[in-house]
Amino acid sequence: QVQLVESGGGLVQAGGSVRLSCAASGRTFSNYVMGWFRQAPGREREFVARISRNGYVSDYADSVKGRFTISRDNAKNAVYLQMNSLKPEDTAVYYCAAGAGGRMNWRPTGAYEYWGQGTQVTVSS
Repeated sequence: QVQLVESGGGLVQAGGSVRLSCAASGRTFSNYVMGWFRQAPGREREFVARISRNGYVSDYADSVKGRFTISRDNAKNAVYLQMNSLKPEDTAVYYCAAGAGGRMNWRPTGAYEYWGQGTQVTVSS
């Protein structure tokens, strides 16, 4: 089992920045690909970003590319999402997720076995 706890959400003005953190406990953190997803009211949960086990490879949704940065610290069992130039449409509950195994596509929610409880990010216009 892997337990994931997100933090760092809140209310921010458009154009501002927020850094989300996700603390992991349980099994060896470096064994897992880590992802960030978000879910706005009335919408399906969607992929935001993911990072490889060693942190060398990352992937972003087109909607956040160039504004968000995912990173991880395997020594601290943590993954981060730096969110800059925020827009009202970024408002959502943000979830971190952990996935094991070898996959070609890490964007589907089904690629991940473990999920945090989510943290709300609200961007005001």
